[in-house]
Amino acid sequence: MRVSGKRMFYLFIVLTIAVAGYFAWKYTARSAYETAAYRVLESDGSFELREYPPLMMATTSMNFERQGDDGSFMRLFQYISGANDREQPVAMTTPVFMEPDNTESNGKMGFVIPKDVAAARIPEPKSDRVQIRQRDGGRFAVFRFAGRMNSATSAHAELALLEWIDKRGWEGAGQAEFAGYDPPWTPGFLRRNEVLIRLR
Repeated sequence: MRVSGKRMFYLFIVLTIAVAGYFAWKYTARSAYETAAYRVLESDGSFELREYPPLMMATTSMNFERQGDDGSFMRLFQYISGANDREQPVAMTTPVFMEPDNTESNGKMGFVIPKDVAAARIPEPKSDRVQIRQRDGGRFAVFRFAGRMNSATSAHAELALLEWIDKRGWEGAGQAEFAGYDPPWTPGFLRRNEVLIRLR
């Protein structure tokens, strides 16, 4: 069957867009970034017991329900884009850590500083709304889940993790924090989200 030149042209356009889309996704997906180090001590399906080393982070206040739409993500993105005392770009990493609001303070969003930058000199933020702080290392119970992170999915994941912790006879220390690994355009079923609770 002979394919007309017009159909070949449209086929070429579709293939070009598909290839461009694939490479755009590949180089902005989580696999393209350095991931915060941890060691898995125990695995049980979607649950893990992990040991994290201390991590240096750039953090800012956030409204957890807004998931970065309150300007928190952009403040951190501007910092890693060069809004610091060295005007130095800092590589993006995964995950983005999020702590929900509590009765004492606003929630927090944090980017992990890459290991090579943390081992040298961490640039100081120009904005007083961005702080550099250390996330203490320790043992964490973790539950991985897919989908869009919102109040419903987060609450369900936290409840599942609390039940797993209780079943193991462990004791949590502090409130849950959440971690997102994917850019906003990643389809929900491909997204990697986690809830973490530090253990005593």
